[in-house]
Order: sequence, then structure tokens, then C-alpha cells
Amino acid sequence: MKKSTALSTLVLITIAIYWSFKSSMPSYTEDSNATKTEFSTDRALEHVKHISKKPHGVGFPEHTVVRNYISSELEKLGLEVSFQEGYTAGDWGNLSKVNNILARIKGSDSKKALLLLSHYDSHPHSSLGASDAASGVATILEGVRQFLAKENKPKNDIIILISDSEELGLNGADLFVNKHPWIKDIGLVLNFEARGSGGPSYMLIETNRGNKKLIEEFTKANPDYPVANSLVYSIYKMLPNDTDLTVFRENGDIEGFNFAFIDDHYDYHTAKDSYARLDRNTLAHQGSYLVPLLHYFSNSDLSNLKSLSDFIYFNVPFFKLVSYPFDWILPMLVLGILLFVLLLFQGFKKKTLQGNKILTGFLPMLISIAINGVIGYFSWSILKTLYPQYNDMLHGFTYNGHAYIAAFVSLSIGVCFWVYYKFHKITTPNLLIAPLFLWLLLCAGVSVYLKGASFFIIPVYALLAALFVTQNQKMPNGLLLVFLALPALWIYAPFIKMFPIGLGLKMMVASTVLTTLTFILLLPIFAFYKNKRFLAILSFIVFLGFFFYAHLNSNFNKENSKPTSLLYVLDTDTNAAKWVTYEHQLSPWTSQYLGKTKKTPEAGSKTLSSKYGTNFTFTVAAPLKNIKPPVIEKTKDTIIGNQRFIDLCITPQRNVNRLELITNDIEIQSAEINGVPLSNYFLENRKRNKLITHYITDNAYTEVRLSFPKDEHLELTLFEASNDLLDNPLFSIPERPKDNIPMPFILNDAIVITKTIKF
Repeated sequence: MKKSTALSTLVLITIAIYWSFKSSMPSYTEDSNATKTEFSTDRALEHVKHISKKPHGVGFPEHTVVRNYISSELEKLGLEVSFQEGYTAGDWGNLSKVNNILARIKGSDSKKALLLLSHYDSHPHSSLGASDAASGVATILEGVRQFLAKENKPKNDIIILISDSEELGLNGADLFVNKHPWIKDIGLVLNFEARGSGGPSYMLIETNRGNKKLIEEFTKANPDYPVANSLVYSIYKMLPNDTDLTVFRENGDIEGFNFAFIDDHYDYHTAKDSYARLDRNTLAHQGSYLVPLLHYFSNSDLSNLKSLSDFIYFNVPFFKLVSYPFDWILPMLVLGILLFVLLLFQGFKKKTLQGNKILTGFLPMLISIAINGVIGYFSWSILKTLYPQYNDMLHGFTYNGHAYIAAFVSLSIGVCFWVYYKFHKITTPNLLIAPLFLWLLLCAGVSVYLKGASFFIIPVYALLAALFVTQNQKMPNGLLLVFLALPALWIYAPFIKMFPIGLGLKMMVASTVLTTLTFILLLPIFAFYKNKRFLAILSFIVFLGFFFYAHLNSNFNKENSKPTSLLYVLDTDTNAAKWVTYEHQLSPWTSQYLGKTKKTPEAGSKTLSSKYGTNFTFTVAAPLKNIKPPVIEKTKDTIIGNQRFIDLCITPQRNVNRLELITNDIEIQSAEINGVPLSNYFLENRKRNKLITHYITDNAYTEVRLSFPKDEHLELTLFEASNDLLDNPLFSIPERPKDNIPMPFILNDAIVITKTIKF
């Protein structure tokens, strides 16, 4: 291939990759002057600004302020607002007092209602919640305003549910689905969520059956920027990342769509989840979903959305959402295999294929996959060794994570070019047999074990076409080969970026291996390059450039702050106090208290529950403070048959936010907390013997009713926590430096009292 042709194909490939990202979401432009009948991102942003001024987790003063703001905004739209209040523990054993916000737009002939859903609580204790989920609330408020401004009378009722306590265990959704009379009216749910502060919003389906009808109706609604594929949905179903919509599916058998963005994951559940850091393009993307879907589903038949059949679906530029039935998976695979066999016969007949060269052609492919697989697999461990501070990013995605993705992708490309340079004497048709064989094998595997990924066969068809071209033309047209490479570029480039963003940098191996698998799909172009050695060296230089950039940004600063943690723990059994932290690399702020005398906690010591099962890392003795313990009153202790029944009432004597109860390793046969029974499933699958975590509102008491075998001895360890360590007059904790933030996913900035009661 001529140098000029090689350069032009490289430029076109780069443009195609860029377009695979650029075309996936709208570009924000200032639209505060948009007409009343248009969705305005700027007007939605005003709601985000009001909601995300302060942390507003359950039990925090700002929680009530945010609830009042949302209800007043709904009333400004002429809607009658109601509230649903009550205790629930969900399926996670996290008890809270829920206060859901509800409104309803009456339709002209409603058989089933459309539900618009997001939540208004932020994650305790420091998250500002701009993305998660003020963005969702703002999208609904602005979307409903725009809908009502058009003065169209919907056929279906439209219910608006701004749920509470989602962060604690989907509790608001649990209370609504199991207790509210409107649940029987709902036919479809549109849920808006976030797990970061930017990037495209992914559509994810929740259904107990097939997705065929939902995909057909979503396609008819015709949103401009659909980002969805059946592989992500298949993976989503395997992960423990439930949303409020999951409760509707599991407990109410109600279908729905999630719309959630996951990029800039480092902001998730932190004080950096702010109005300023919310990606404006992302918020515009959420609006681009809601407007057409609200208009379409408010007038379509929502009583006929269930199906026993599934669709494969994926998005590509220009074609939006492409879908076809699962029934096509096997025929498309068989057709691909037949075409492969026919092209093999043709190649041997025309003598463009030689058996020994085909076998040799497997070597560069397998070597590239092996090298890049090893690089990706060990990359995160190596990075944490080089930069121990990354251990305190519990998200698993660092502030410079995008640079690492670019670096390791560049390194993988360089490895591929270098290895194939060493095998440059093998002709292109002979080189293509190995990737075709491997990809057909992969497609056969996913057709059985991961059907949602069966659209992988589409780029294989393009590679088969490229094999046909290279077998019949010595110097095929470069533009034609780039055209045949588009399915691979448009389908896989977003995945290469998405996997480590969504699953953490520990999944860099998915990016390096998928980069290699995509590279071999582009061999019809790359095999003709005479400058593969130069491109390998250039890729290595690019790798070093991105890695050096990441190194320069590996330390923390005001914009990208270090997560820090500090707790004061008073053990009333031993009358001893200690400072504890979850940090692996102590910040100067934390070192003031743990310093050089710190030690690791004893193995097996009881700790509080957290999202990732994180344990205390260091502890040191602390001065005793006069912290009032809770009053624990035993109101019942009786034996009936083989069971012992105990009732307790635990009343705080200070302003507290959280009470956690942990038992010794015995069978708890039944448990009821503040009148809410814990499910048998939860009791049978308790982690770390946790009984309940009560996220307390208005300093409420906790009533506990337990039964267990009469011959067992119960030990109940109590952790009572208040998030006022930095403000409590008994302490003089200095303010965090600007380059520090409270560590997310754990209890933080808290005064904790522990006590063990034996029965």
C-alpha cells in the first residue's frame, strides 16, 4: 500500500473512531432562551444547582430542604403533590424512614400509567448529589414542564415519583411498590440515574421476560441519541448494581427503562459530585431521551409490553438503534461459518491461501493477545504498587484514569504492529484466516453463553467480505477496506473505553484484549502497511506520552482531591477510645491523629458495613470524651417452645445519624425493626452477621424484636454514629485541606459509640 494511501486510511480510521464517540450524545449549547415548548438544559441545570447545594442524605437537614424545593416546583407546574411516608428496610437490611414525593397528570383514556422515576436523596454523608440523582430529578421537572407547555392531553396517566432513600437500599421504591395503591396502575417506568458525572447515558432494560416489545416501542419513540446494546444489558443483569427500577421489576413485575451515565466515575458519591462538575452534554443527553419517550409512551398502549422473545440490539452512527430477533443468532452464525468455508475453498483453489502460511498466521495473533492480555491483567496491580495512593480511590477509577486507558490501548496497538511487523512476509489472505477462525469461535461461544453479545457477528461479515476482496485483488481499494472496517470500529471502540470506566481500572485487561481483537479485524488494512515498525514505535511513544501525563497528574490537588477518613470510636465496654481510618496512605490531615504510633486493627475485629466490605486500616489510642451512650431498654425476654423472644428499645441521648447492630454467629429466626420485618432471605444471607443498619431521622429510637433458638447465646454489638466529628464542641478537628475530601462508601467524620450486650 502506498504511503499516501496508508496515511489516508489511518486518518479515516481515526475519524471513524472519533465519530463513534461524538455521535453518541448531543453537544450542549446555551439554551436558557429556548421557547416554553422546548426542553432546556439550562433550565434543568437551575434545578440541579438548587438541589445540590449541600449533602442531602436521609436524616440530614438539607434532605427536607430539597424535598420542599422539589414539591414546590411540581406545584408550580399546576400539579397536586402528595407524600408517602413510612419505614422500610428494603432487601439490604438498611432501615430508614422514607418520604416519597408524588404527583399525577390525568390522561384522557388511561388503561395503564407511565411512571417517571428518579430519587432525591444523596449518598451519606458528603455527596452533593448533582449527578446522582439531581440530574435525574431536574430532567423530569424540565421534561414535564415542556410536556405541559405543549398543552397536549395525554391518553395515559403520567405518574411522577421522586423517591427517597434510594442510596440506602432502594427503600423509597420498595415502599411505593409494596404499599402504594397507585402501583396497580403502572404499565411502564422511565428511571433516570447516574454512577458518575459525565459521559453518554446508557439505556438499560428491566424486564422479567423478553425485551422484544420494549425494543420495538423504544425504536418507534425514536430518541435522537440512543446508546444501548444487549451485551451491556446482559452484563448489567449479572452485576449487583440495582436501581429503583429493579424493585419494580422484581416485586411488581413492571417493565421499564433505565437511563444512566457512568463516566467520570471518580466523582460518584463524593463531595465532587457537584453542579460545576456535571457534564452539560450528559444532562442534555438525558433530556434527549425523556422528551420523545414521554410524548410517545403517554399515548401508546402500555398494557401490551410483555413478550417472551428477546432482541439483539446495538447502536451505531447514522443507524441509531439496530435490532433483530434472537432467532437470527444461529442462522447468522451458520451463515458466517459457511461463508468462511467457501472462501477457504476459493482461496486454496486460486492458490492465494497456503496451509503452512495460514498456520503461521496464527502465531502473531496469539502472541499479540497473550502479551496484551498479560499487560492488561497486571496493569492495575502495577499502578497501585507505583502509586500507593490509588488504594484510597475505592471506586477503582482514578482521576487520571482516562489517560491510563489511552496509554494501555496505545501500548496494545504498538504490540500488535510490532508483532505483525515480525511476520510481514505472510500475505494478507493467509493472515486473515486466523482472526476469522477466532472470531467465529467467539461468536459461537457468545451465542450459547452470552446471547446479548451475538451482534459480534456483524464485523465478522465485514472481515469475510474483506477476505473475498483480498483474495481477488492484489492491491484492493483502501477506501473500500476502511468502509468494511467501520462495523468493528463503531461497535468496539466505545466498549474499549467503557469497560474500565464502568468496572474499574482492574478491568483494563478487557480494553487491551478487545483492542487486540479489534486490531485483527482491521488486518485487511494494516497488513498492507509497509511501515508497521514505525507505527509500532509511534504507538509506544504515544503510550509513554499518556503514561507520563498520567504520572504528572497522579498526585491529588484541589480539583482532584484525596479521599480521607477519620472516626472517633468509643468502646463503652472497655471505656477506651481510639482514632481509626480507612486510608491506606495517610494524608497529613489524618496523620495528625494517627501519626507514627498507628497500628493495624486486630484480625477478626467487628467493623461497620460498607459498600465494598472495606475494613479499618489503622488505629491509635484516643483521649476519652464524655459522649453519652444510648439508653438500651429490654422490654421483653421470654421463651416459647424452642424459641427465645427478646424486645429492645434503643434511644439515643445525642444527635445521631446511624445505628448498626451486629450479632454473633447464631441463627436469627425472625427480626422486626421499628415494626418492619426483615426477610428470611436477608436473615439467611447476612454478611458479617449484620442485623440492621438504621439510618436515623429526627433522632428516632430503634425498636428491635428478635427470636432465636433458646439454647443459643446472643451477643448484640451496637455501633451508634453521629456525623459531627468536625463540628462537635468536644473536639477541635481542623478543617480538611482543599485537596482532601471525605472518602465515599464508608462511614466518615463520625463519632462512634460501641457496646456489646449479651443475652
